[in-house]
Amino acid sequence: MSSLKLVPASTALVLIDLQNGIVGMPLAPYSGAEVIERSARLASTFREKSAAVVLVRVDLNEILHLPVDEPTRDPNAPPAPATASELVPEMDRQPTDIVITKRQWGAFYGTDLDQHLRRRGIRTIVLGGIATNIGVESTARAAFDRGYELVFAEDAMTSLSAETHQFATGVIFPRMGRVRTTEEVSEALRA
Repeated sequence: MSSLKLVPASTALVLIDLQNGIVGMPLAPYSGAEVIERSARLASTFREKSAAVVLVRVDLNEILHLPVDEPTRDPNAPPAPATASELVPEMDRQPTDIVITKRQWGAFYGTDLDQHLRRRGIRTIVLGGIATNIGVESTARAAFDRGYELVFAEDAMTSLSAETHQFATGVIFPRMGRVRTTEEVSEALRA
Protein backbone atom coordinates (compact mmCIF):
# COMPACT_ATOMS: atom_id res chain seq x y z
CA MET A 1 0.00 0.00 0.00
CA SER A 2 1.45 3.34 -1.05
CA SER A 3 1.76 6.22 1.37
CA LEU A 4 -0.84 8.93 1.18
CA LYS A 5 -0.20 12.67 1.18
CA LEU A 6 -3.01 15.08 0.42
CA VAL A 7 -2.53 18.71 -0.57
CA PRO A 8 -5.41 20.72 0.92
CA ALA A 9 -5.50 23.29 -1.90
CA SER A 10 -6.06 20.63 -4.56
CA THR A 11 -8.11 18.08 -2.58
CA ALA A 12 -11.87 18.01 -2.04
CA LEU A 13 -13.99 15.90 0.27
CA VAL A 14 -17.14 14.76 -1.55
CA LEU A 15 -19.80 13.17 0.67
CA ILE A 16 -22.76 11.45 -0.95
CA ASP A 17 -26.39 11.43 0.28
CA LEU A 18 -25.89 12.06 3.99
CA GLN A 19 -29.49 13.16 4.30
CA ASN A 20 -32.50 12.52 6.50
CA GLY A 21 -34.28 10.10 4.16
CA ILE A 22 -31.26 7.83 3.71
CA VAL A 23 -29.11 7.66 6.87
CA GLY A 24 -31.82 5.89 8.88
CA MET A 25 -32.11 2.95 6.49
CA PRO A 26 -30.80 -0.48 7.52
CA LEU A 27 -27.13 -0.27 6.48
CA ALA A 28 -24.01 -2.42 6.71
CA PRO A 29 -21.22 -2.87 7.60
CA TYR A 30 -21.47 0.53 9.29
CA SER A 31 -24.57 2.23 10.64
CA GLY A 32 -25.75 5.58 9.32
CA ALA A 33 -24.74 7.14 12.67
CA GLU A 34 -21.18 5.78 12.36
CA VAL A 35 -20.83 7.10 8.81
CA ILE A 36 -22.21 10.50 9.83
CA GLU A 37 -19.83 10.76 12.77
CA ARG A 38 -16.77 9.88 10.66
CA SER A 39 -17.87 12.07 7.75
CA ALA A 40 -18.46 15.03 10.05
CA ARG A 41 -14.97 14.53 11.50
CA LEU A 42 -13.47 14.45 8.02
CA ALA A 43 -15.41 17.56 7.00
CA SER A 44 -14.15 19.39 10.08
CA THR A 45 -10.54 18.46 9.27
CA PHE A 46 -10.95 19.56 5.64
CA ARG A 47 -12.44 22.90 6.76
CA GLU A 48 -9.61 23.44 9.26
CA LYS A 49 -7.15 22.99 6.38
CA SER A 50 -9.22 25.25 4.06
CA ALA A 51 -9.81 22.29 1.75
CA ALA A 52 -13.04 22.03 -0.22
CA VAL A 53 -16.02 20.21 1.30
CA VAL A 54 -18.79 19.10 -1.07
CA LEU A 55 -22.06 17.84 0.34
CA VAL A 56 -24.14 15.99 -2.25
CA ARG A 57 -27.83 15.32 -1.74
CA VAL A 58 -30.36 13.58 -3.94
CA ASP A 59 -33.78 15.13 -4.45
CA LEU A 60 -35.83 12.04 -3.61
CA ASN A 61 -38.93 13.39 -5.34
CA GLU A 62 -37.12 14.15 -8.58
CA ILE A 63 -34.86 11.11 -8.79
CA LEU A 64 -34.71 9.39 -12.15
CA HIS A 65 -37.22 6.53 -12.38
CA LEU A 66 -36.81 4.02 -15.18
CA PRO A 67 -38.37 0.59 -15.68
CA VAL A 68 -36.24 -1.81 -13.59
CA ASP A 69 -36.73 -5.21 -12.00
CA GLU A 70 -35.95 -3.97 -8.49
CA PRO A 71 -36.79 -0.28 -7.98
CA THR A 72 -35.06 1.46 -5.09
CA ARG A 73 -38.33 3.22 -4.28
CA ASP A 74 -41.90 2.23 -5.07
CA PRO A 75 -42.87 4.46 -8.02
CA ASN A 76 -46.45 4.56 -6.69
CA ALA A 77 -45.42 5.71 -3.22
CA PRO A 78 -46.52 9.17 -2.14
CA PRO A 79 -43.90 11.92 -2.43
CA ALA A 80 -41.21 11.89 0.22
CA PRO A 81 -41.44 14.71 2.77
CA ALA A 82 -39.18 17.63 1.85
CA THR A 83 -37.07 16.96 4.95
CA ALA A 84 -36.07 13.54 3.54
CA SER A 85 -33.87 15.28 0.95
CA GLU A 86 -32.23 17.64 3.46
CA LEU A 87 -28.69 17.07 4.69
CA VAL A 88 -28.46 15.80 8.26
CA PRO A 89 -27.69 18.60 10.72
CA GLU A 90 -24.67 16.69 12.10
CA MET A 91 -22.79 17.58 8.91
CA ASP A 92 -22.73 21.15 10.25
CA ARG A 93 -22.98 22.73 6.81
CA GLN A 94 -20.82 25.83 6.55
CA PRO A 95 -21.09 28.79 4.13
CA THR A 96 -17.86 27.66 2.44
CA ASP A 97 -19.28 24.19 1.70
CA ILE A 98 -20.45 23.37 -1.80
CA VAL A 99 -23.88 21.75 -1.93
CA ILE A 100 -24.80 19.73 -5.01
CA THR A 101 -28.29 18.42 -5.70
CA LYS A 102 -28.49 15.40 -7.96
CA ARG A 103 -31.41 13.55 -9.50
CA GLN A 104 -29.74 10.21 -10.23
CA TRP A 105 -27.13 8.00 -8.57
CA GLY A 106 -23.98 9.86 -9.57
CA ALA A 107 -23.04 13.38 -8.51
CA PHE A 108 -21.53 14.49 -11.84
CA TYR A 109 -24.22 13.97 -14.46
CA GLY A 110 -26.63 16.92 -14.73
CA THR A 111 -24.90 18.95 -11.99
CA ASP A 112 -22.16 21.57 -11.84
CA LEU A 113 -19.89 19.49 -9.57
CA ASP A 114 -17.10 19.19 -12.15
CA GLN A 115 -17.16 22.95 -12.76
CA HIS A 116 -16.93 23.70 -9.01
CA LEU A 117 -13.98 21.34 -8.61
CA ARG A 118 -12.04 22.50 -11.68
CA ARG A 119 -12.47 26.20 -10.80
CA ARG A 120 -10.84 25.45 -7.46
CA GLY A 121 -7.97 23.50 -8.99
CA ILE A 122 -9.06 20.22 -7.42
CA ARG A 123 -7.10 17.18 -8.60
CA THR A 124 -7.89 14.71 -5.80
CA ILE A 125 -11.30 13.71 -4.49
CA VAL A 126 -11.84 11.92 -1.17
CA LEU A 127 -15.16 10.08 -1.29
CA GLY A 128 -17.56 8.89 1.41
CA GLY A 129 -21.28 8.53 1.92
CA ILE A 130 -24.22 6.23 1.30
CA ALA A 131 -24.48 3.88 -0.48
CA THR A 132 -20.99 2.57 -1.24
CA ASN A 133 -21.95 0.62 -4.35
CA ILE A 134 -24.60 3.02 -5.63
CA GLY A 135 -24.09 6.78 -5.23
CA VAL A 136 -20.46 6.61 -4.10
CA GLU A 137 -19.41 4.14 -6.80
CA SER A 138 -21.34 5.92 -9.55
CA THR A 139 -19.71 9.23 -8.58
CA ALA A 140 -16.29 7.55 -8.36
CA ARG A 141 -16.58 6.07 -11.84
CA ALA A 142 -17.48 9.46 -13.33
CA ALA A 143 -14.63 11.16 -11.43
CA PHE A 144 -12.18 8.49 -12.59
CA ASP A 145 -13.31 8.99 -16.20
CA ARG A 146 -12.64 12.73 -15.78
CA GLY A 147 -9.09 12.14 -14.55
CA TYR A 148 -9.47 12.91 -10.84
CA GLU A 149 -7.26 11.03 -8.40
CA LEU A 150 -9.48 9.19 -5.94
CA VAL A 151 -9.20 8.31 -2.27
CA PHE A 152 -11.96 6.28 -0.64
CA ALA A 153 -12.64 6.75 3.08
CA GLU A 154 -13.75 3.14 3.56
CA ASP A 155 -15.20 3.56 7.06
CA ALA A 156 -17.00 6.81 6.12
CA MET A 157 -19.24 4.95 3.69
CA THR A 158 -21.68 2.08 3.94
CA SER A 159 -24.24 0.21 1.91
CA LEU A 160 -27.42 -1.82 2.06
CA SER A 161 -25.37 -4.95 2.78
CA ALA A 162 -21.86 -5.69 4.02
CA GLU A 163 -21.22 -7.84 0.95
CA THR A 164 -21.88 -5.04 -1.56
CA HIS A 165 -19.78 -2.60 0.48
CA GLN A 166 -16.90 -5.06 0.71
CA PHE A 167 -17.02 -5.89 -3.00
CA ALA A 168 -16.80 -2.21 -3.95
CA THR A 169 -14.09 -1.32 -1.42
CA GLY A 170 -12.11 -4.52 -1.88
CA VAL A 171 -12.37 -5.16 -5.62
CA ILE A 172 -13.51 -2.07 -7.54
CA PHE A 173 -12.14 0.93 -5.62
CA PRO A 174 -8.50 -0.28 -5.36
CA ARG A 175 -8.42 -0.29 -9.18
CA MET A 176 -9.64 3.31 -9.29
CA GLY A 177 -7.75 4.88 -6.41
CA ARG A 178 -6.58 4.39 -2.85
CA VAL A 179 -8.74 2.91 -0.09
CA ARG A 180 -7.97 4.24 3.38
CA THR A 181 -9.59 4.76 6.79
CA THR A 182 -10.97 8.08 7.99
CA GLU A 183 -7.99 8.43 10.31
CA GLU A 184 -5.48 7.77 7.52
CA VAL A 185 -7.18 10.40 5.33
CA SER A 186 -7.12 12.96 8.15
CA GLU A 187 -3.44 12.27 8.86
CA ALA A 188 -2.57 12.62 5.16
CA LEU A 189 -4.35 15.98 4.99
CA ARG A 190 -2.58 17.25 8.11
CA ALA A 191 0.90 16.08 7.00
